[in-house]
Amino acid sequence: MPTRYREALQHCCQRQLIVTVAVNERCTGESGCLWLYPLPEWEKLENTIRQLPTLNKAAGKLRRFLIGNASECEMDSQGRVLLPEKLRSFAGMDKKVILVGQLDKFEIWHEAAWNAKEQEWIDSTDNEGVEDLGHLSF
Repeated sequence: MPTRYREALQHCCQRQLIVTVAVNERCTGESGCLWLYPLPEWEKLENTIRQLPTLNKAAGKLRRFLIGNASECEMDSQGRVLLPEKLRSFAGMDKKVILVGQLDKFEIWHEAAWNAKEQEWIDSTDNEGVEDLGHLSF
């Protein structure tokens, strides 16, 4: 974990983290990505998922995939996080990974998968969904 995040993670969650598979179109296990949540953010997500309809097939799939693959992990005093073998294997990760901050969570990418995906985004002319961003400006 980069130094700049360590103190904040110590303060917000006493270094307690949850890692799970990524479940959206840009970040799936086959593309080399996992999600890492500080415990309080994970608990918010769990509560949101808990409120989904029990008999809804998509909600059930989400619960099984996201919650079923979640593992507790703790950042050690040197900022290291041991990712479970099952999740490392699922995401095709080896020694080189990239940590990408995503507001309420982190994405952990296999380095080669991140580089390929980043280049794909740079080269893309797909503007699908841009209109849904409203009046966002930078």
